[in-house]
Amino acid sequence: MKVVTVVGARPQFIKEAAVARKLRRAYDEILVHTGQHYDENMSDVFFDELDIPRPDYNLGISGSSHAKMTGSIMAAVEEVLLRERPDRLLVYGDTNSTLAGALAAVKLHIPVCHVEAGLRLGTLSNPEEINRICTDHVSSLLMYCTESAAPHLKAESLFDRSVLVGDPMYDAFIYFSQYAGRRQLNEIQAPEKFYYLTFHREENCSIESVTAVLDAANSLDAPTVYPVHPRNRSLVEEICEQHGFQNVLRVPPVGYLTSLALTLNCEKVLTDSGGLQREAFFAEKQCVLLFNYICWPETMVDNRNQLANCEKEDILTKLSAPMKVDRSYQPFGDGDAASKIIAAMQHVTLK
Repeated sequence: MKVVTVVGARPQFIKEAAVARKLRRAYDEILVHTGQHYDENMSDVFFDELDIPRPDYNLGISGSSHAKMTGSIMAAVEEVLLRERPDRLLVYGDTNSTLAGALAAVKLHIPVCHVEAGLRLGTLSNPEEINRICTDHVSSLLMYCTESAAPHLKAESLFDRSVLVGDPMYDAFIYFSQYAGRRQLNEIQAPEKFYYLTFHREENCSIESVTAVLDAANSLDAPTVYPVHPRNRSLVEEICEQHGFQNVLRVPPVGYLTSLALTLNCEKVLTDSGGLQREAFFAEKQCVLLFNYICWPETMVDNRNQLANCEKEDILTKLSAPMKVDRSYQPFGDGDAASKIIAAMQHVTLK
């Protein structure tokens, strides 16, 4: 059987790296990269260092509004599907690429298989929430990572086509941790002791929020390494120059292995990323989530992951809370989500 996989952003490259090695033993996989993440360090480097097969199609679509991007990707993916005539379409997560691929496939009567289904924040003010809901409702197979997704799938009458598979990001973390270390840290000149910050959500990119987060990072007892996303690079540079935040070490966007090395070797993590908060959990590093909603409730135990407002004092208070790690608690599966994904895809029909 033939499957077309659509990816376009960092978390999807990581999941694809974990799944593709086994998927290609069972399927003829056609890989489509939409181009949604356009920065070389956010796209090409992931394919290089994670040994992901080169895309069969690179659509080169990025920028513009959500609607324009989604529509452009949908039209381009439709052309690929008409040419390839796959038996399945596989998508990950909640980006515009995810939704566009799913819509193009279902309109051509191709079953959609969605990894990371059932995640809900409970607000349509978050653009990814819209993508998640719409993708789930047109999918024939909904593969969810953790038990917390099940109530949402039941409430939306989707549970009869859902299966628990675990988190392929955990697969990737286990496999690639052996390759992430001091070499990657030396390349970005990371100090021996440091904190790790990522902060780039569209709804977080106000002057007030960015200034407060950088002020908190600058106040810590060691430097904070901050790979700056293209979305808010100019704003961050302006704020740091204005306030003299010398304890914030700004570096260009990093690849997965460098990010993994930062996570494994840092003191603590500050982030608004859905993926990095899980990687911090896997690495047993305390995380402060700079967001208004809980993304992964499984991580919010024993102060391992805490919500914080984009306010200096709240961030510092949360970072100082004591953390406890129970290593018997493994809510993201056994590290072999890829095999479960492939098994679930074997007998899917259009719903």
